[in-house]
Amino acid sequence: MLISSLAIPAEAFASAARPLIGLGIFAALLVVFKPLVAGMLHAAMLVITPRKPLEERKAREKFQGILMLNRMARQYDSTQPNLAAELRSLAARD
Repeated sequence: MLISSLAIPAEAFASAARPLIGLGIFAALLVVFKPLVAGMLHAAMLVITPRKPLEERKAREKFQGILMLNRMARQYDSTQPNLAAELRSLAARD
């Protein structure tokens, strides 16, 4: 009777610990292979949305800079009109 009473809690503990051990092993493998998983996700994203050509990226960056300068010019328009005009001239140049 004593042996069976000890075996039942041990079985209950083993059945509860088994998923936790599996989850721990999965987490350890994910940490070890994190660069591989990140690279695979990056490759999958490139398949779905390919990278834009260099000229298009440069044009977009230049356009974003022009928008930023115009935004700053509008911000300084009431307090420093000379600075706002300077920023607009910088945004307008090629």
